[in-house]
Amino acid sequence: MYHHIAAAAALVASALTASATHAQETAPPKPVTVSGSVALVSDYRFRGVSQTDKEGAIQGGLTVAHRSGFYAGAWASNLAGWGTFGGSNTELDLIGGYTQGIGNGTIDVGLTWYMYPGGADKTDFAEPYAKVSGTIGPVGLLAGVAYAPPQQALGRWYFIGTDAASGIYNDPGGKDDNLYLRGEANVGIPHTPVTAKAHIGYSDGNPGLGPNGTSIAPTGRYFDWMLGADYVLGPVTLGIAYVDTDIDRSESAYLIPNFGSTKNGSSIAESHVVFSVGASF
Repeated sequence: MYHHIAAAAALVASALTASATHAQETAPPKPVTVSGSVALVSDYRFRGVSQTDKEGAIQGGLTVAHRSGFYAGAWASNLAGWGTFGGSNTELDLIGGYTQGIGNGTIDVGLTWYMYPGGADKTDFAEPYAKVSGTIGPVGLLAGVAYAPPQQALGRWYFIGTDAASGIYNDPGGKDDNLYLRGEANVGIPHTPVTAKAHIGYSDGNPGLGPNGTSIAPTGRYFDWMLGADYVLGPVTLGIAYVDTDIDRSESAYLIPNFGSTKNGSSIAESHVVFSVGASF
């Protein structure tokens, strides 16, 4: 959950890591710590795919962590385009889990509940995850897996985009699962407030569209990646990232019009440079 500025899971993950680190370094540790993050991004990219029709987003999260390692939090962002999110066109993620230091690393297991307030209940889904992070010299590393068991929100209700646009269900009530693997690395540039970062992810899910006309894994299987840098300026972090996927136009043509920008029909998974400004507290 991306570590990278444009992905919801990333901002939440950094907030949770900060909470766990703070709890470990404070002596004696506070029973409960609260951390949060706010950000303005030029495009909300979730696993490489724009969730805001290639437009900006305001995002924020809050996490409450207990010194035992258990935590709970919430993260939200506005949405646009990409099928019919419905309701308030908002994503609200509820997160709960447990993190624990092991040697020089940290293991983190939990569950994210993806909600779309005001939309149909069948568009919400749960995704358990596990992450292992640590450092090798100056390099921070993370490996993660998220597996969402079969649920209606992940089912292939529409086989093609034109059916979704017309409201013609091909397999109403269908359920499917989704697997996501990711690896990340970051390193501080010596004598500067700059941190370079990289991410690669792999999705394996249904190749059609779910009940809201979207998919957590467009085309079924694909890779996404990111290269970027963060610049810390006091309490503010400025970010830039190059985000891309291996989904090409010919491969995703059957998902049109849902998988195209509402402005010009361009792919919402093509390469893009994302800018961000954010702060954590």
